[in-house]
This record gives sequence, C-alpha cells and structure tokens, in this order.
Amino acid sequence: GPNSTEMALHVGRRRAGWLGLLLAGTCFILPASLIVTFLAWFYIRYGSLPQAEAVLYGVKPAMIAIVLQALWRLGSMALKNKPLILVATAGTVLNFLGVHELWTLFGTGLLFALGKLFVRRSQIPYFALITPGFTGAATASATFGLGPLFLFFLKIGSVLFGSGYVLLAFLRADLVERWHWLSEGQLLDAIAVGQITPGPLFTTATFVGYVLGGTPGAVVATVGIFLPAFVFVALSGPLVPRIRQSETAGAFLDGVNAASLALMVVVTYQLGRSIVVDFTSLALTVIGVIVLFRFRVNSVWILFGGAVVGLTQKLF
Repeated sequence: GPNSTEMALHVGRRRAGWLGLLLAGTCFILPASLIVTFLAWFYIRYGSLPQAEAVLYGVKPAMIAIVLQALWRLGSMALKNKPLILVATAGTVLNFLGVHELWTLFGTGLLFALGKLFVRRSQIPYFALITPGFTGAATASATFGLGPLFLFFLKIGSVLFGSGYVLLAFLRADLVERWHWLSEGQLLDAIAVGQITPGPLFTTATFVGYVLGGTPGAVVATVGIFLPAFVFVALSGPLVPRIRQSETAGAFLDGVNAASLALMVVVTYQLGRSIVVDFTSLALTVIGVIVLFRFRVNSVWILFGGAVVGLTQKLF
C-alpha cells in the first residue's frame, strides 16, 4: 500500500485509536484527492488547449528526472548486498520479457526468501538459486465499468509494495497495454498531475478514475486504492514488528523491495521513450537529474521549471 498514507494511519491510531486512524487517513487523503479531481475536470475540459499541452510537455521530462532520483535513493537503501542486486537485475529482465508485475514482485521475493533459508542450511551461493522461470501474462482487453475499475484499484492497493512509483508499472501494464482503457498520453498526464499536487502519489488513481468515469469514477478509484491501507493498518499494527523479527519474512520483504525497484526501472524506461522525444525534452530530463542530484532541491521546483520551459518553448 501507499507508505506515506499508512504512516499517517499508524500515527492516527497510536494517538487516538480507531477514530484517530479514520481521521488521520481521511485528512491526509481528502485534500489531495479533491485537488486532483479538480485538475482532472480542468484537464478534460481544457486539456487540449495549447497552454495546457505546453505545461504538460515541460513537466513530463522533469517527472522522469524525479523518478530517476527516487530510484537511486531507494536502490541505495534496498540493495544492501550482492544477492539483492542480483534479485533486482533478475526482476528487471523478467519484467522486460513480459512477465506479469505480480509474478515479478512476489515470485522473486518468495524465491529470495526460500533461497536465503536454503543457503543458511547448506551454504549454497544465492545466485545458484535465483533462476525464476515465469511466463508472461496474456494480453486481453476488458470492458470498462465502475465495478471493474474499483476491483482493479482495490487489487493494486492490496498488493502494491515499495515506493508509490511502482504504481506506474501496474497502471501502464493493465490500463494501457492489456485493457486499453487509457492511452499512453493520458497515463503520462495522470502521472504528471500526481507529481505536481500535494499528498500521496496514489492520488494518480483519482485522476485516472475521473478521466474514465467522471466524478463516480474518481470516487470509486480513490476508495479502491486506499481502502486496503486502512484495513491493513487496523489489523496488522501489532504484527509488523514480529514479522520483521522473522528472518524468512524479512528476506521475503527484502526481495520484494528489490523487485519493486526492477518494476520502476522498466516502467521508467518505457515512459521515458514516450516523453523524451526531442532535444528540449532530453535537455529538461538531463538538467533535472543534474539539479536533483547535485543541489538536492525540492522536486516541486523541478516541476515548476519544466512547466515554465515547456510553456516558453511551445508558445514562443
């Protein structure tokens, strides 16, 4: 689930029990969701205007720079040893070859946990065990409806692990590639809006829901993706420390973390091909990366700068 949201829920529960959990979660999610809903309405009504297209043109390369910085930061924390680097590499290759994101995420994590358990007993090197052989999922379109939309985001909220940026991999794989509910351009615009608004990145789901089904779609998508976080925090609070104390469970979580980075690598590459299409977009991406890594400025300024450059480039 969304890490920032779950942290707010944990704080609310510790401070004021069940009511605190509900209030903290609602206050954390609602403002961002309302802002994103308004921007989605604006996008549907005015998104084809040259000014709006120019802003999004500049924001998207900045978004790629921000994701690359997140990859580096998360990778330095999650890839603590060579076996985990190997797990991330294997997950990247598998996902590039078309293996479903869930298989990549949890299958690789399970294999790493089993491998660590076996190694502890037999001292066989990790790399001899990490040889997953999953096959890719078939591509098939699906009929849109509020029910399927809710179930899709409920599934994502239930199984997504790691950074919120992993969400991008699931959205692209299912909504664009498999079911054809969104175009690549609409997905990129949704991600850009999720980046420029306050609150959790998961409010990208609100934007997607509005684009697909208006206000009811926005509500359904938002409830679907955040509901599992409320349930998980409510039920698992006392269990999390115990899970982390288990070596096998800890290894599984480490493996899933590494695999989530693999999904981020693949989707960043795929989205980057659609975003970096000319010299200006390439320059914006490179400059964004340099500024973020060298000067560590707030990412909001990178997005703002990209929007200004895009507006200037397209209109003047």
